[in-house]
Amino acid sequence: MRIFIDTSAFYALLDKDDSNHGKARKAWPALLKADNILVTTNYVLIESFALLQRRLGLDAIRGFQEDLLPLVNIEYVDAETHGRAISVMLTASRRDLSLVDCACFEIMRSLGIKAAFAFDPHFREQGFTVVPPI
Repeated sequence: MRIFIDTSAFYALLDKDDSNHGKARKAWPALLKADNILVTTNYVLIESFALLQRRLGLDAIRGFQEDLLPLVNIEYVDAETHGRAISVMLTASRRDLSLVDCACFEIMRSLGIKAAFAFDPHFREQGFTVVPPI
């Protein structure tokens, strides 16, 4: 099964003080099963790198790059997907729904991914299964 990974999950895995850290660490081994394919986007990586650098520093980025990212397939958001994501974001007219979120939803739908490792409620709102359940 393909499982999308959001910034909220990456951050929870790496920050011991995050309120979802325990849930993330508990869910992670099951996600690494051989039949799962972990997927994220380059937009999530940009968002994650910025968040990690600002809150935890360069050592956290190094660990992210060396320990987690080799386990994940990266899908690159192209111009068409970017345009659709902007359209969805503007149509939704919600300040709390980001361009990164909308691009992720577009990529997930185009790839037929139905589950996300995420602690962001927007994934569930969009009809995706969230792992672990929030």
